[in-house]
Amino acid sequence: MDTTDILMKIRKIVRSIDIESKKIEKEYGVSIPQVLCLSFLNESPNYQSTHGEIKNFLNLNSSTVSGIIHRLEKKGFLARLPKLGDKRVVNIALTSAGDKLLSTIPSLLHEKLSEKLKNLEEKELIKVEESLNTLIKLLNIEQVEASPLITLDSDLEDINNEYPSSE
Repeated sequence: MDTTDILMKIRKIVRSIDIESKKIEKEYGVSIPQVLCLSFLNESPNYQSTHGEIKNFLNLNSSTVSGIIHRLEKKGFLARLPKLGDKRVVNIALTSAGDKLLSTIPSLLHEKLSEKLKNLEEKELIKVEESLNTLIKLLNIEQVEASPLITLDSDLEDINNEYPSSE
């Protein structure tokens, strides 16, 4: 068997994610992690959450999440609200502009994949997971942290920490 076919299929997946990310950014002016942040707030009680809850959901570091929140606030898609009775705590709230934006963005690749994976038989799902585990072991990337959401947008600091330069 020619391993080039496997590499091309992996590249096709990565390229599709990259194309989707660029398309969303170009057409809607937000990155995939920003869309995911807005979606999380949309599903949260009272359309609000804390920085820590958003950080945990996105599985990104605190500074990256701060940047996402800052850029979304600057665009008017969310607002920071001091908690009543405790001004040290700030809730992040989805605005009507953020809600409107969400209603215009099409389903993301990871949402489509998740739905299709749910429809697979258990046996087939196990085969997919075993194959991916094999790839992860072959690449020796078991230690790399990953979000359950498909996105190429990541913090360069994280990438540099996971793959230190050989300088």
